[in-house]
Amino acid sequence: MANKDVIRDALINLEEENVNNLVKESIKSSVPAGDILKELQDGLIEIGKRFEKGELYIPELIYAGMIMKINMALLEPLMKGVAKERKGKVVLGTVYGDVHDIGKDIVKSLLEGSGFEVIDLGTSVEPSKFVDSIKESGAKVVGLSALLTISFNAIADTVKAIENSGIRGKVLIMVGGAPVTELVAKSTGCDFYGKDAYEGLKYVSNIYGV
Repeated sequence: MANKDVIRDALINLEEENVNNLVKESIKSSVPAGDILKELQDGLIEIGKRFEKGELYIPELIYAGMIMKINMALLEPLMKGVAKERKGKVVLGTVYGDVHDIGKDIVKSLLEGSGFEVIDLGTSVEPSKFVDSIKESGAKVVGLSALLTISFNAIADTVKAIENSGIRGKVLIMVGGAPVTELVAKSTGCDFYGKDAYEGLKYVSNIYGV
């Protein structure tokens, strides 16, 4: 890439139009899609670090995720048939009875932007669907999202379903969402409570050793 890190820096500065134009120009110039993606990933990781330091906030994370999503749509067709190195698989979903997806989608954007494969089950996901997805994907981590206090029972039910399926020892369960606390995570049987999306990314990265 002629000007290394230019796309990365534009994303860090949340310059949506500039990022979009730079990506399109790079594609026209036959820059490998993988190289462009690497720049976007590096930018997203830096945004996560700044969020952790309190230099950026939730709206900026959401905006960065949106910019990433737009450009991933341009890059994905160019990467078909190209071996993409994935750091690991993660199953994500909002527990049953809860249809909120903002928090889940931020986590998904950070994970995908950092090179993880995410199996997004959507919202109001039944426990059995989590179990089936974990078995099919072989993911080492499953992330449960909840934005309602009444969803705490659904978190516990999902954990119990995973236990009853006999795969509890093969997967780690992280949970997050506005009303969730460390105490809620422990009382429902989860392994990790992420107070924000970047905490979730760090946890997954540690599990996969990357």
